[in-house]
Amino acid sequence: MPRSAPIVELGEDQRTRLDELLRATTTPQALALRARIVIAAADGLENKQIAEDLGVPPVTVGKWRRAFAQKGLNGLQDAPRSGRPSKYGPEVRRKIQTTVCQQPKHQGRWTVRTLARELDLPRTKVHEVLLDSHLQPHRIRTFTFSPDPDFEAKLLDIVGLYMDPPDNALVLCVDEKSGIQALDRTQPVLPLRGKKPRAWTNEYKRNGTQALLAALDIATGKVVAHVRKQRTSRDFLNFMNEVVRQYPKQRLEVVLDNLNTHTNEAAQRWLKRHPLVQFHYTPKHASWVNLIEVFFSVLGRQGLSQSVHQTAAHLRRFLLDYIETYNESCGPFTWTRGPEQLQRIIEATADYQAANPPKRKRRKTRNNKRKN
Repeated sequence: MPRSAPIVELGEDQRTRLDELLRATTTPQALALRARIVIAAADGLENKQIAEDLGVPPVTVGKWRRAFAQKGLNGLQDAPRSGRPSKYGPEVRRKIQTTVCQQPKHQGRWTVRTLARELDLPRTKVHEVLLDSHLQPHRIRTFTFSPDPDFEAKLLDIVGLYMDPPDNALVLCVDEKSGIQALDRTQPVLPLRGKKPRAWTNEYKRNGTQALLAALDIATGKVVAHVRKQRTSRDFLNFMNEVVRQYPKQRLEVVLDNLNTHTNEAAQRWLKRHPLVQFHYTPKHASWVNLIEVFFSVLGRQGLSQSVHQTAAHLRRFLLDYIETYNESCGPFTWTRGPEQLQRIIEATADYQAANPPKRKRRKTRNNKRKN
């Protein structure tokens, strides 16, 4: 006696979930078919009719209809399969992980092939373990611990400005990008074509340099900039005069690094003449605290990495035009390092400073030779 098909009833949440699976472009086709079977069954269709409409055997319709009736949405998932037992046990996995984290003797880093030869394992297995373990020996990141004894106070002061700016004040991040080279290629650049990237010769000509002085308003992302041949103290103060003119009668909280042109007596006298402006200095060797570095990174990738300049004047016009265009579509800059990450950085810096106290500078003394 044939089995009767179970009645399928869909709750509102279940039907919504099945509709989402059918609309999603990432849903596997097998799972989408099962969702259609269940929806058709809930609409009162018989297995034979569903099979004809979807072009599948009736036994397939019956299988997934029963699975949903018994287990709900979970019944539409594939059952776990045991598969062939792994040839390599967990000790092999640990050996790969341990070895790749050690410095090899005769090379700078491990590759999949060299690690496989070292451990006498297939490359595919080594690659699989590295992927699963998120171990990437080909990558390297840079860091520098700050020797500034006031690192924590300066860091939290600037982050506080980013996260909670003072009322009726603007936060500006200011810095210079010096030594921007006007590089020209010795042969014409070949344009982008189908299946072929842009191409240029690896030989270039140096046509001078320019220095970019920039102030970033983190609330809007807009940049005020000067382009000069150099970045002297006078250039910096002239630039700050322009910044003040751009924001008249506005209180400005300015984030700066510890460059001598930012901290010398001329800068301090300028501050006294502009009581609405206050400087906040980043910790030493911690330029990442200044959000203007993010803009410089964008400028480098989008503007300078593939540009060609016949003269320094051409480079100057390019930089000013780029910033003008950038300001038309820019957006606010948001600080993303959370309290936990900042706490780890503060603690690691404190540990480094405790283990590496600053060396006392020896005073230079003159050896007075006795006259015979």
